[in-house]
Amino acid sequence: MKKEVSTWMLSVLAFLFCASALWAEPEQNRKINLNQATLEDLKELPSIGTSTAKRILEFCEKNGPFERIEDLMNVRGIGEKKFLKLKDRITVGPAGPSSARGPSSRQ
Repeated sequence: MKKEVSTWMLSVLAFLFCASALWAEPEQNRKINLNQATLEDLKELPSIGTSTAKRILEFCEKNGPFERIEDLMNVRGIGEKKFLKLKDRITVGPAGPSSARGPSSRQ
C-alpha cells in the first residue's frame, strides 16, 4: 500500500510541476511594455542596467509614450545591436497611470 501511495504522490507532484511550468509565464518570455515599465521591469531586459533603464524612463517622460518599439533606439545608449537583443522582449501600448505622476513614481 505504501508503495502505491508514494507512486501516486510522485505522479501528482510531477503533473503539478509540469502544469505550473505551462501556466506560469517565464520571465524571459514576458514582454515589457515600455510605456508602463518601472525601473525594475526595464532592468529585467538583457543588456539593460540601472543607467540605461533611467534614460529610457527619462526619455519617455520628456517625449511622451513610445509609439513603436523602434523608437527605443532614440534613447542614448541603445543602438541597433542592443535593440535587436531587446525587440522580442518589448512592446508598446497605452501609457500606464504612473506616467502621469512624474519620473519619481516610476523608479
